[in-house]
Amino acid sequence: MRVLDSELMKSYARMAMDGFNQGWHERNGGNLSYRMKAEEVEELREDFKEGEWRVIGWQKGDESAFPGLAGEYFMVSGSGKYFRNIELDPEANVCIIELNEEGNRYRIVWGLKGGGMPTSELPTHLANLEVLKARDPEMRVVYHCHPGNTIALTFVLPLDSRVFTREIFEMVTECAVVFPEGIGIVPWVICGGRQIGEMTAEIMKKQDVAVWAHHGAFCCGKDFDLAFGLMHTVEKSAEILVKVYSMSPSKLNTITPENFRELNAPFGIKINEDFLYERKSNKIGYVPE
Repeated sequence: MRVLDSELMKSYARMAMDGFNQGWHERNGGNLSYRMKAEEVEELREDFKEGEWRVIGWQKGDESAFPGLAGEYFMVSGSGKYFRNIELDPEANVCIIELNEEGNRYRIVWGLKGGGMPTSELPTHLANLEVLKARDPEMRVVYHCHPGNTIALTFVLPLDSRVFTREIFEMVTECAVVFPEGIGIVPWVICGGRQIGEMTAEIMKKQDVAVWAHHGAFCCGKDFDLAFGLMHTVEKSAEILVKVYSMSPSKLNTITPENFRELNAPFGIKINEDFLYERKSNKIGYVPE
């Protein structure tokens, strides 16, 4: 089967366009990667070519290895490519790469027909996909975007995972159901480097969402629908919080810790108790003592 005709490519392109339509991908902002299943690789292999092996590194002269992903294939957005163009011309804006048996080199086997490289955040994606695979082999999607309301909150809320998560939880009841393990926060760090990649991977050992202060968000999922739905849920809650904050610095009504705990049994979840601290104030951004 041709890559362009595959359900995988259609799903990948749809998610890219969904993110663009939300306003999360200005210019060439954002990137998306997918760790392919063995049967998908075999189905599409006839379309593959053998490119040259290249070093994987966060910066020039840096070499990194991801042995937990050795020999695997990934569908990845291209560096400098616009998400709005992926649906129009996938072969020019997306590539499939293969990692060697040591996990320290990659080669392009399909795509980027006009030339180019995978996203500059490739090492960060691989670092997180390696952690996620170890956590749950079914986790396959890593997604980075620039959701405006979520970014805005990093300027006014404490960059504290407990506080940020609690404020997001309180805006939409479903948040605690969709990501009961909460949100991890990465303080401002230069994007594209080893530090932000490793800090995000540390969060992904336990959580599905990382917010990069003053920059964007990073999330994961078992498939494209779950990854997009997760980011959509976080951003919708952030939008509500921005509106509430614009009306008042505090809340008259809110969801209590006990209310959250009532969700555990019927939804088969266990909300992280770190986020269910007792408030002494309904002021938005309240930091527990």
